[in-house]
Amino acid sequence: MGIRKKKQKNVDTESSNFSEVGDAWIYTSVKRGTYFFVSFSVGKWTQNTCREMINKMSDRVQQPSSEHKLQVFTDGNDDYTYILPECFGNNKIEYGQLVKIREKGTVVRKERRVIFGNPEFKEINTTDVENFNGILRERVGRLVRETKCFSKKKRKLIGAINLFQFYWNFMNKFDRQGSPAMLEEISNHIWSWDEFLHYHYAV
Repeated sequence: MGIRKKKQKNVDTESSNFSEVGDAWIYTSVKRGTYFFVSFSVGKWTQNTCREMINKMSDRVQQPSSEHKLQVFTDGNDDYTYILPECFGNNKIEYGQLVKIREKGTVVRKERRVIFGNPEFKEINTTDVENFNGILRERVGRLVRETKCFSKKKRKLIGAINLFQFYWNFMNKFDRQGSPAMLEEISNHIWSWDEFLHYHYAV
């Protein structure tokens, strides 16, 4: 998801100041079915930014095996084809891409491609994460297009999305059984802001 556009000439890609960095992107991973917001990363559209998101995802999902493979579906960004095997190995992934074919800026068709393993061809879809990215734009003011609220500092944007990540997973109630965290059985109730602000994590 692109979040800002700025001329790229003479920019510092490692800067934490977006006025110096230029364009910034958010890589997101969402669990299919429960809409659990697993991980994200913010930065340039590079393998390093992709790797950061996939590494976080690897820490937060059940580790796959050759018998119980991880299903991953993405758009046609080639970064995933390099980073996913690096983090999980080819033989532990069922990986497919949904690639949008454009002509003169308009999507004319979509192609499903099997990259690793043997995912069910008709199951290759990115609808959930695309819908989620739309919701993220609507809910986080810093991501609204053509607005003065855009983030000028990377760390502040990351903080805002971290806060939304907790809200979405633990406090946002769906019409069905509850929050994404409840659907994942890592919480047994809808959290309140008071509970969030006063929660003490014992190290």
